[in-house]
Formats: sequence, structure tokens, C-alpha cells
Amino acid sequence: MPALVALLLTFSAIWMLKGRFWAIIYVALIPFLNWSFGVIPEFQVIEPHQSALFAHGVSLHPMTMVTGMVFVVRDFVQREMHHRVLIAMALAVGWSFYYAWPVIALASGVAFAISEGVDWLMFTFTKYRLSTRILLSSLFAAPVDTTVFLYGADLAKQMEFGAEPGNSLHFWNWIVFVIGKMVGAVIVSVVIRRREDLGLTDPKEL
Repeated sequence: MPALVALLLTFSAIWMLKGRFWAIIYVALIPFLNWSFGVIPEFQVIEPHQSALFAHGVSLHPMTMVTGMVFVVRDFVQREMHHRVLIAMALAVGWSFYYAWPVIALASGVAFAISEGVDWLMFTFTKYRLSTRILLSSLFAAPVDTTVFLYGADLAKQMEFGAEPGNSLHFWNWIVFVIGKMVGAVIVSVVIRRREDLGLTDPKEL
């Protein structure tokens, strides 16, 4: 019951701050993704073996590409709420600590806070057209988010399972995660660019 009351207050606050569809999706999506990283296992793209190139193998979490969409959703939230999007960001990260595995929540919460801050700065202060801002903000935010999250996940596995350092944060995992996160941003940027060219979307819109 306390959690339901807190959820009701959270979404009421979002509504009062002029957040609508995208803001509600955003605040619900981040805790869900953080929860999923503690529950849904990664799958091995390349199994670990003795070669120096793939000593740790390459793994991919099924929600990686969905995580990349968070940056795009945040950009649409800013169009609804303007700079009040920062409050929505804080609410979403706060709820992560309730729903997600604590160590993963801490890692992903810090990662989201840093990367979303980078995303907000890029989207707010650059003067490029909307489709370009969406792509660039994700391009700068995804590597930051990936680095911090994989570092936290690496520490979590060491603490919980006694895994070796570098089990998650290594070159190939980093590359796969960043590419996965950029796929959604590229698709949305292309769609918005076509709408801009057709005059259906204002390229200067926040």
C-alpha cells in the first residue's frame, strides 16, 4: 500500500509539472530496465576462451537496445516538460532503488544520472535541428552510461559471485552495448528527419 500511494503521488506530481504520455513512460521505463538487468540474464554472443582477444567473451543483455531508447524518450519528455524534465529524471532514478537489485540499481542509477545529464546538456544547448540533436545527445550519452553501468555490474558480480575483475567491463562488451543503445536513436532520428523534411515537425522545437 505505501508503494501504491507513492506511485500515485509520483505520477500526480508529473502531471502537475505538465508531464504527459512521454513523461509517464519515461519514469516507468527506467526502474523497469534497472529491474530487468538484475533478473534477466545476459546471453553470450561469443563464449570466453583463452585467446587474448576474447578472453572474457562477449555478452549482450536483451534489454540493451531498449535502454538506448531511454535517451530518445527523454528528449521527447523535454518537449513536454522543458527543463522540468530534470525532476522526472530524479524521480525515475529514485524509483530504481525500490524496484531493482540494490547493487545494480546503484550502478545503473549513477549511470543514468550522469548520462542523462550529458544528454540533457546536449539536447538543450546545441542549436542543431531536432533530428540531429536526438542523434548527438544519444551518441554522447550512450558511451558514458555504458562505461559507468558496466563498471558497476563488474563490481556487483565480484561482490555477489566472486567473479574476476573485468567480467563485464571490457572492450568488446563496451562496443556491443554502445552499438545496441545507438540502434534505437538512429531509427528515431531518421523518422524525425523525414517528418522535418515534410514540414510535419519543427526542426527548432525543444
